[in-house]
Amino acid sequence: MLSRVHHIAIICSDYEKSKSFYTDILGLTPIREVYREARQSYKLDLALNGQYLIELFSFPDPPVRPSRPEAVGLRHLAFLVEDLDLAIAQLNAKGIETEPVRTDEFTKKRFTFFADPDGLPIELYCQ
Repeated sequence: MLSRVHHIAIICSDYEKSKSFYTDILGLTPIREVYREARQSYKLDLALNGQYLIELFSFPDPPVRPSRPEAVGLRHLAFLVEDLDLAIAQLNAKGIETEPVRTDEFTKKRFTFFADPDGLPIELYCQ
């Protein structure tokens, strides 16, 4: 029935700040950007390695969704990286703080977390 994830939708509180974060810091590529007058909303389609992945939305005064304590619903986004230490160094050089590296108790793979401008947890998981 399902073949793959088509996209992930993210609603941000500061469109320009989040747009910069996802493009300039994480390196996602803008595919299409539109302003929807009726909804007073921007919609930015972003790709990773040429594949459509994220829809970034702005809306006037969206309510805050808590990341901590952990709540019901989508917990975090996770991206696979080949070199976790290099990815951490690149994020830190751009002013993004990362959590201490942990090791998955089942796969023995290393991972860390950081947050987008609205506190959405993002995981980097090493191959």
